[in-house]
Amino acid sequence: MLGKILGGIVGERVAGPNRKLTGALVGAAIPAIARRGLGPLALVAAAGWGAKKLLDRRRSRRDAA
Repeated sequence: MLGKILGGIVGERVAGPNRKLTGALVGAAIPAIARRGLGPLALVAAAGWGAKKLLDRRRSRRDAA
């Protein structure tokens, strides 16, 4: 409950003066989205970071040779 209230306040401030209700609704939905989506999102981001590191390492070895 507290997360929804704080999310609504933050969403309202981010949306600006013209879209108070829209920002509040989006801000209230953020905690629910974060609970379900941050785990898989973090996994995908970590996999992408690892793949980039691997590609950069292979390119640097190929360029050095």
